[in-house]
Amino acid sequence: MGAGLQDAYLEALGIQRWVVRKVSSAVAATADEPLEDATKDDAVSSMGWEALRVQAAGCTRCVLHETRTQAVFGTGDRNADWMLIGEAPGADEDRQGEPFVGRAGQLLNEMLFAAGYRREQVYIANILKCRPPGNRNPQPEEVSRCEDYLLRQIELVQPKIILALGGIAAQNLLHTEVSVGRLRGIRHSFGESGIPLVVTYHPAYLLRSPLEKRKVWIDLQFAREVYSELRAVHD
Repeated sequence: MGAGLQDAYLEALGIQRWVVRKVSSAVAATADEPLEDATKDDAVSSMGWEALRVQAAGCTRCVLHETRTQAVFGTGDRNADWMLIGEAPGADEDRQGEPFVGRAGQLLNEMLFAAGYRREQVYIANILKCRPPGNRNPQPEEVSRCEDYLLRQIELVQPKIILALGGIAAQNLLHTEVSVGRLRGIRHSFGESGIPLVVTYHPAYLLRSPLEKRKVWIDLQFAREVYSELRAVHD
């Protein structure tokens, strides 16, 4: 992407181009092993993409299936280096069956483009596959019963880096109660393979707090720095 075009997208986000500050890249946390749950299907851990999608679409493990329009599985490049994980579908996502398609999704697309990526170049999923009524926060039991779908998606994508969008996603992926503000700017580690994980604010939060967009730009620059370091090591 040319510098002029990227500047235009940054301006649309209300962000001035900053020189990214040096942030510690020490590993801060590693996600614990997922809790065992009798409601989970052991076969999920060996499913391919289509079988996993069908399984999630017909899932009745928790009460959310009673109020959803449809399960929202995931979208994007299934071989992507970058995987973005949000909280749960909203009303627009529940209707259309795709994550991040409402106003927050439009802002996410702009964030990605400003960072040098298109939506089609990353893989996007959520902690939950079904919309909680009234867009309330996910309940621990709902997260637990949906967890192995996301874990299998991560295993299939094999991303080089994960970007956790918002507190619900970050806290569940890292098994912590630490706030987003304190989790930002640190290279975390996810799973046994130690996938680098970077935390930033959810686009929906930015719609309510537009002054925080500058912080997200810094987070995206930091994520790119972490990713570049990984590529340098493996090249």
